[in-house]
Amino acid sequence: MILVIGLLILSPFIGFILKLSTADGDLTLLSRGKAKQEEIEDKVFWITGASRGIGEILCKQLASLGAKLIISARNEAELERVKSQLVGKHAPEGVKVLPLDLTAGEESLKETVMTAESYYPANGVDYMIHNAAYERPKTSALDVTEESLKATLDVNVVGTITLTQLLAPLMVERGKGHFVVMSSAAGKTPAPGQAIYSASKYALNGYFHTLRSELCQKGIKVTVVCPGPIDTSNGTGAGTSAQKGSFGKRVSSERCAELTIIAATHGLKEAWISDHPVLAIMYLVQYMPAIGYWIMDKVGGNRVRAAAEKGNTYSWNLLFGKNKKKAA
Repeated sequence: MILVIGLLILSPFIGFILKLSTADGDLTLLSRGKAKQEEIEDKVFWITGASRGIGEILCKQLASLGAKLIISARNEAELERVKSQLVGKHAPEGVKVLPLDLTAGEESLKETVMTAESYYPANGVDYMIHNAAYERPKTSALDVTEESLKATLDVNVVGTITLTQLLAPLMVERGKGHFVVMSSAAGKTPAPGQAIYSASKYALNGYFHTLRSELCQKGIKVTVVCPGPIDTSNGTGAGTSAQKGSFGKRVSSERCAELTIIAATHGLKEAWISDHPVLAIMYLVQYMPAIGYWIMDKVGGNRVRAAAEKGNTYSWNLLFGKNKKKAA
């Protein structure tokens, strides 16, 4: 009898652990099912970092769902390549290519915002997807150069926030607008070997969650997306994960984009996208921080060494100082 009562009490916890063990995103996100078509079709999505990786896949998926697109990055030729491959109600003819340098300064960014707004004057920009980011190879926190520090913060923080401050007032005037911020698991947990990148993502999380709290009653939504390791080398098919290799299992770009769109169209305030062990660490740091930070302290030095040796930097083996080197 006691055993039965114990199982009944523990069954919700056991169910949670079983669901989490096979998840590639937080359970709230995965419970939402499919993206809301009515929140996408004929809506204007402005996507930065659209010339490759997750940004390119977001363009393809949103175009296929009937969105109007403004695609931005530094490389105009690559943007034109992406545009030529889009298929959808407004693609490729109706897709607007808008080159963007987030380090160009406020006056240049203001002109870019006004140009973006002019493309679809009946709508303006409905969704601003901040996907552009600057990331340097992994190095210890004490080895970060001044050049790397400035370059990372200029793109990931200063440029992104400046663009937001120029666009947000126009959204407030319309009484609607949605910022989707591609942050990182490194903005939720310590990221040994990526101290400045991690700092930039923590900064974005703080700014955009605060922005939402200030403007939500004026019709402005914010969704902060925190992906863990993502396979951005080649697409492996929507809804799938990349193969296991020397760098461990990674969520595919297609799956990451799919879950990002689901999170945005359901109005989630924050969403996590990752396989394990990173997803498990995010849950521990969020809900059991003493344990989560203890694990990261055990992993920290080993992860920096693993990165230097081109080993697996996303492995439970780092807890024990083990490092599987990348195959030649």
